[in-house]
Amino acid sequence: MDGTVKYMFDAKPLAVEAHLDPHLSARPEPTRVKQVWSVGGGKGGIGKSLIASSLAIALARMGNRVIAIDMDLGGANLHTTLGVDLPRQTLNDFLKKRVSSLDSCVIETSVPRLGLISGAQDAVGIANLPPHQMTDLLTHARMLDADYVIFDLGAGTSFNTLDFFLASEIGLVALLPEPTSIENGYRFIKSAYFRYLYNCPHLADIHPLIEAAMDPKNELNIKSPSELFREVSQSYPDMAIRLKKEIETFQPKLIMNQARTQTDIDIGSSVKTVSKKYFGIEMDYLGFLEYDSCVWQAVRRKKPLMLEFPNSKLVSAIEKITENLITRYGEKRSGAPLR
Repeated sequence: MDGTVKYMFDAKPLAVEAHLDPHLSARPEPTRVKQVWSVGGGKGGIGKSLIASSLAIALARMGNRVIAIDMDLGGANLHTTLGVDLPRQTLNDFLKKRVSSLDSCVIETSVPRLGLISGAQDAVGIANLPPHQMTDLLTHARMLDADYVIFDLGAGTSFNTLDFFLASEIGLVALLPEPTSIENGYRFIKSAYFRYLYNCPHLADIHPLIEAAMDPKNELNIKSPSELFREVSQSYPDMAIRLKKEIETFQPKLIMNQARTQTDIDIGSSVKTVSKKYFGIEMDYLGFLEYDSCVWQAVRRKKPLMLEFPNSKLVSAIEKITENLITRYGEKRSGAPLR
């Protein structure tokens, strides 16, 4: 499978829209929220909602006030994994200004200290928010009465999804040990990588080169992030130092879901190694979640996995990942990139 991972990362670059709002990546100081965690990935059905809801429950059980927000603007289902019926008020009510604050959309779950803001289900056109709404939503999310906010992102590499991911202190990428998931996960990481660099104000002088790298058929023949760095080093030596520093601040985290064998588990390490070689980034492989039939049983019963099967190895693994995240990154406050 190492060969499969390398093949996915050697694939042709994915074109990404370059005309971005530079304010979307800004992280305003919150009134209370310590961190925003987001769970994303390039493919649907890889367990993002399950992971997001489970992390939220684990954090709440540690005594934190947590609010989970379904940011899958085109197909919300986080409420199901939390065992909650579709609420009357959803994110759409805030976006359409039917309510004055995001707090008005929070409903309490059966888990103490855990609130939920359900996604804008079935709202036509809501999956493509204009920049001002994106900025407004992110600002209000940080003003919520919570210690942690968890974003359950939609699948793919839409502008909204990437913006939510990049605006988080901890960005988690979920993968399944199968070629389609690895390929789409690669596209997600690469799209977020280039979008992150383009949004960095310190790199404005090399925007034309970053734009070129986004286009698979660019005239400069830049085919990979490493070739982008070489081009910058040759043409703008001083900017190469800034570029290297910005690349070092982009540190997505990886979770391998539904692992059945040691080979599946090792794919996470392979992705980490290839990411370092290909992107120059230090991706943190947080660990793996074993395949367990208790997942579909909990989903079928519309009950939270963490509550329905509290003694399972899967729940223990989720709790361990949560504890590791807090231990290693919990002291980092929002408003500054994690290093």
